[in-house]
Amino acid sequence: MVVGEPARRRRRLRVAGIAALAALALSGCEGVTRGYLPPVVSDSGQLVTDLWIPSWIAVLAVGAVTWGLMLYAAVRFRKRKGDETLPVQLRYNVPMEMLYTIIPVFMVAVFFYYTARDEARLVSTSTKQDLTVSVVAKQWSWDFNYIDSNVHETGVHTELDGTEGKRAQMPVLYLPVNKRVEFVLNARDVIHSFWVPAFMMKMDMLPGKTNKFQLTPTQVGTFQGKCAELCGAYHSQMLFMVKVVPQAEYDQEMARLRSIGQEGLIPVNVSREEMVPGDIEKIPAPARTGSNQ
Repeated sequence: MVVGEPARRRRRLRVAGIAALAALALSGCEGVTRGYLPPVVSDSGQLVTDLWIPSWIAVLAVGAVTWGLMLYAAVRFRKRKGDETLPVQLRYNVPMEMLYTIIPVFMVAVFFYYTARDEARLVSTSTKQDLTVSVVAKQWSWDFNYIDSNVHETGVHTELDGTEGKRAQMPVLYLPVNKRVEFVLNARDVIHSFWVPAFMMKMDMLPGKTNKFQLTPTQVGTFQGKCAELCGAYHSQMLFMVKVVPQAEYDQEMARLRSIGQEGLIPVNVSREEMVPGDIEKIPAPARTGSNQ
């Protein structure tokens, strides 16, 4: 019995190891099917995924053929015992060289066409939007103007020092699910970049220039947003949260902002010296209520 116990223990360990590997493989199946991209939670994310996966399939197929031919040549034409001479040496092979030229050119042309087509769709603002959100980036936080509701949310830099509750102080952008949103992007001081990784969409924000794009959130949830352009000492802490909610909850949030006095729009061109955190009344009334698109 003493002799058999280590054998049983080894068998149990092998079974546990196989089960763990199987669980890991199964858990990665969903990631493989979407090309290890985040789950799709917006129409722009679906567009990116539909371009990404076929592209990688094509690239992997070409890689498999190329490596297969290299291994075949290495094995088929290797020097064998007793060989005294080298195989026939060729300077060129016109059909093969044409194949190696035409296929890459064809692939680059196809990739270029579909990439340019989908990029144009991602940045198109020709579709009528359901609502407009003006996003103003500043060192090192965000202001959100809900144009249609004429209310705003203003954020201040929150230093993430590990203290509990700090993340709850970050500004929150509310969006209604299944509604097409037009984002109007402006930077107040230096170059920033608006990025919500779950949406698979990012766009730079340049001082003095307004950029726009549209998307439709398709899944309720809370997602992380951040600045994707190095913008100063606290760039890594320039974060915000995105809450995609049903229309009724979105309307409640707009009413809440109005009830706490955050009615009107924060101007894009106001300087930091004019902005006192939590004291929006110091902004001249005409500038606050005017459209900044």
